Amino acid sequence: MISRETIDKVFETARVEEVIGDFVQLKRAGSNFKGLSPFSDERSPSFMVSPVKQIWKDFSSGKGGSVVTFLMEHEHFTYPEAIRYLANKYNIEIEETEVSPADKLEANEKESLYLVSEFAKTYFQESLLNTEEGKAIGLSYFKERGFTNETIAKFGLGYSPESWDAFTQEALAKGYQLEFLEKVGLTIVREDGKHFDRFKGRVMFPIQSLSGRNLGFGGRILTNDKKAAKYLNSPESDIYHKSKVLYGIFHAKQAIAKQNNCYLVEGYTDVIQMHQAGIENVVASSGTALTPDQIRLINRLTKNITVLFDGDAAGLRASVRGIDLILEEGMNVKVCTFPDGDDPDSFARKNSFEDLTHYLENNAKDFIQFKASLLMDEANNDPIKKADLIRDMVVSISKIPDRIKREIYIQETARIMDISEQVLLNTLAQMVQKDISEAGKKLKTEQKAFEVVKNDVPVTGEKLDILSSLEISIISILVLYGNLETNFENIYISFDEEGNEVEVKEKIKCKISERIFLSLQEDEISFTNPLFQEIYNDLIHNYLNNTDFDLVTYMNSLPEEQASFISNLIMENERYTLAGWLEKKQVFVKEKDSEEVLTNLVTETLISLREYLINKLIVDLMQNYSNDAENDLEEIKSTINDYNKLKVSLTHKIGRIRSTYL
Repeated sequence: MISRETIDKVFETARVEEVIGDFVQLKRAGSNFKGLSPFSDERSPSFMVSPVKQIWKDFSSGKGGSVVTFLMEHEHFTYPEAIRYLANKYNIEIEETEVSPADKLEANEKESLYLVSEFAKTYFQESLLNTEEGKAIGLSYFKERGFTNETIAKFGLGYSPESWDAFTQEALAKGYQLEFLEKVGLTIVREDGKHFDRFKGRVMFPIQSLSGRNLGFGGRILTNDKKAAKYLNSPESDIYHKSKVLYGIFHAKQAIAKQNNCYLVEGYTDVIQMHQAGIENVVASSGTALTPDQIRLINRLTKNITVLFDGDAAGLRASVRGIDLILEEGMNVKVCTFPDGDDPDSFARKNSFEDLTHYLENNAKDFIQFKASLLMDEANNDPIKKADLIRDMVVSISKIPDRIKREIYIQETARIMDISEQVLLNTLAQMVQKDISEAGKKLKTEQKAFEVVKNDVPVTGEKLDILSSLEISIISILVLYGNLETNFENIYISFDEEGNEVEVKEKIKCKISERIFLSLQEDEISFTNPLFQEIYNDLIHNYLNNTDFDLVTYMNSLPEEQASFISNLIMENERYTLAGWLEKKQVFVKEKDSEEVLTNLVTETLISLREYLINKLIVDLMQNYSNDAENDLEEIKSTINDYNKLKVSLTHKIGRIRSTYL
């Protein structure tokens, strides 16, 4: 585990503008930098980097945060991977904290498997490029496929010699243990102790994780040996789980996120050839049946999948079953088939980038249209087969979690198949109900609860929106102005010499953070959103206990969810400042604030929260009283009257009546 000291040093040393500048072309904009979003296609730059605050914000996608967050979003690193990347960039030595012997053994073993796999990748590459056998057999094969030297290097393609144990002997000579060679599946050890190379005589395709670590290999045999499998994959291991890996995901991830679409093909060469043709947002299921884990991996990058099928109609019927899995995960799916005799590899090889792009854009069909065109030929005007076809399409629609999408697809199916929409809706309802019944009593209860909540959505949603907005406003004020001092007015009731009530006003000067804290404490107000409450508690603790509180240092110590939330608040404020929207949006900007304006902002926000909560209490009392209990009713009326007086008092404090909340 990386030590806290190393993490702190990384945050202190890394410069957000330098790191992001490696991936995005940035231009100076005042004290900040701006550039085109790396997460979406845009012509006007909306991506902002603040060197002073060491944060970034992408206004086109809504993403933002620290330098680590950027690497996690853009490169899809885990948190430790992002820290290690930055440590390596800035030559920071990584210190590891003490772990238990068992954890250390497990970590060391897993790391050993990665090291062995990485060595194998290098060995196979050198064998391909620097040996006579590799050049004559392996390199010749890749050249015949039309792969350039750049493509071969990019995907780390290699060759395993036609020898029983050439690789294993070399690995052992380099000090790698036979135990790990066997566990990662590169070497097969027989019961008598003899060993041999799993991939002998094959061209090699390294399989990488999302972050680029080598997990395993796919090997293709080049001889006509009918007893040997044409393609052979690494077996399951502690680092390679084929159902959770997609070939090409490391090279495709940025293009998938930017294009907001992923092309899904079947084989290694399909991926490589498409990349070489300029289409980089493409991955393969490596010849295995598509799995939910693989779909979820794509879902981290985009909601849209376009499945590319060979022109061979015989295999389409079986392959199309994967579409239902994609729909079940809530993804949007299209299908594109190539002309008979072509697959993504061959079609990409003989078409230019422009022609390939044009073909994919114009021939990608919605899955309903695709299923209809595919299965209609099988129906062949047979009414029974046509009914089965329609049922098959409704089955696919029933997998979609979103009810609105389901209804739209039902309308489309009714139009294409010339059948009553109501019949399809009834069939869909039966399928959905059957799924619910099979799921058991628990799922039925959840479904019933969902229906109840759904009916209340407009009211509940409105309440949550107002309250969340008020809570966010308070946190935003703390983040932007918590350390500033300003004058506030206290109003309280006293008595004169004759015993009459008099209103007394006094001015006090204090930090804004203190004012907010004391006000909420006075009324025992807590935030309804757990994340907001956690951030509020942490900010107040730091403001009240640390006179040298520094927001940038503080953010670097936060969990990513909290750091991202706070950085978004800051960058929203920066956006208004840079765009000159102060007057248009009535946004309070630190550099422009007068003391009076800042005081009014804090006071109105706090009073708005109080007023909202009082209104909620009144509504709750009115809804819960019993008409049969006369005494209770009188008591409730009296309480409501007191609350209304309090509302008038609050309004009086700011000198005007407001029709809405901040």
